[in-house]
Amino acid sequence: MNSAEFHRERVIIGDAEYHITIGGQGDPVLLLHGFPQTSLCWEQVAAQLMTEHCIVMPDLRGYGESRAPAGGDHGQGYSKREMANELVELMITFGSDRFAVVGHDRGGRVGYRMALDHPDAVSRLAVLNIVPTLDQFEQMGRGASLGYWPWFLLAQPSPFPERLLSADPAAMLDHIFATWPQDPAAISTAHRAAYRRVLTESVIAAMCADYRASFHIDQLHDAADRAAGLMINSPTLVIIGSEETQLHSAPDIWRTWARDLTAARVPGGHFLPEEAPEEVADLLLPFLAPE
Repeated sequence: MNSAEFHRERVIIGDAEYHITIGGQGDPVLLLHGFPQTSLCWEQVAAQLMTEHCIVMPDLRGYGESRAPAGGDHGQGYSKREMANELVELMITFGSDRFAVVGHDRGGRVGYRMALDHPDAVSRLAVLNIVPTLDQFEQMGRGASLGYWPWFLLAQPSPFPERLLSADPAAMLDHIFATWPQDPAAISTAHRAAYRRVLTESVIAAMCADYRASFHIDQLHDAADRAAGLMINSPTLVIIGSEETQLHSAPDIWRTWARDLTAARVPGGHFLPEEAPEEVADLLLPFLAPE
């Protein structure tokens, strides 16, 4: 990505100050990253999408170089509903009241919540390597994978997980990037250093609040929507890494949530925006093309 073709802004929405990278021209696309990364993870994908779209890449609330207060005891302030509401408002500040959303990991959870709560705002939705939060907890209850440790560790009451992560944040990143990708080398040295640089105490607190909110709040929102029969109306693309074997049933799960679903698999493990940027962009470009 040519950094000269993108510029960075800071936008205050409520009590949060968002760090945003924006560039390109055309229909707007909001790219949302996941844990434990920042918007930098979209670098290679954004370079390909920006030829046809205006790309907006925020660091999620409290992540990276975005700033926000610590969450409540149950992650209040970091529920995906609250985060989605803020990002809809953020897009309006850029003159976009209808846009496509592409989210990986935690960003995917914000994205599908946005599509459910703001159907008039989300024209298209793409999610990478997730199933809805309620289904995620149900799957873990039937046989949790060791790789799901953040879901329960980071949701513990403050300040226990914050202290654990703050003791050696580099070790946490090293472990994640050694075990979650199919090819650890796909996460470049420069990106690893950037993720470590922003892993401050306030960012760690935001990460824990994010996971607390999923445990205490987000799955309840999902359960209410499931009980009400609410579904995603916008066209939805689900992309799964070939090595994410625990997500083999993801397309079937998403068909119970999305009326118009396309599912695809690409080579790689968890971090598809960096492990398979070409393949991800090749799927996104036709999916995001104007009708």
